[in-house]
Amino acid sequence: MSEEHSHRNPPCQLYLISPLETGGAFPARLERALDAGGEANPVAAFQFRVKGLDQHEAARLAEPLQVICAEREVAFIVNDSIALAKRLGADGVHLGQGDGTVEDARAALGREAQIGVTCKDSKHLAMEAGEAGADYVAFGSFFDSQTKQSDARPDLEILEWWQTLFELPCVAIGGITPANCAPLIAAGADFLAVSGAIWNGDEVAAVKAFSDIIAAS
Repeated sequence: MSEEHSHRNPPCQLYLISPLETGGAFPARLERALDAGGEANPVAAFQFRVKGLDQHEAARLAEPLQVICAEREVAFIVNDSIALAKRLGADGVHLGQGDGTVEDARAALGREAQIGVTCKDSKHLAMEAGEAGADYVAFGSFFDSQTKQSDARPDLEILEWWQTLFELPCVAIGGITPANCAPLIAAGADFLAVSGAIWNGDEVAAVKAFSDIIAAS
């Protein structure tokens, strides 16, 4: 994702985050979501996020999803685990504060890997991540989220500040829906990380709704 920036068309893209349940019918739902935008697919990346599973089981669940993403040229990013990302040959890893360093991830995954870092509402953490060689930084939670609880509540100003000073892409995350995303896009979010707004209902309608807002921004 690092090769694309705000001065491009489209000006913002979606970064889908999986629900915790990724077996059963979920692969088919992912296919529908990624295909919802047609040739103008607004989805740039998909993050595989599961909790409490051993690496073997996580890899079993991830593999069909990784194929679906690869077929559509959507980046497949693993949440939290550098080891799982390496095992899968994933396109990258997203690191929370405490999931290992950017340097560790780069050493394990190579120069081409997309490495993102959760920076919550901290300009300092974002600058540190950029200096360490991250490919994108993520700010949030901008709104109340049922997917992942966070005490951080950044203002839109942090997106405006980042875009003014840095070339590195930024991701907005946390409770984002088609109804509330327009100000984030206007403030400079390169990517909108969304989960519940997609998977808690009709994934096709949700992706289309986001796509319409992005196109109008």
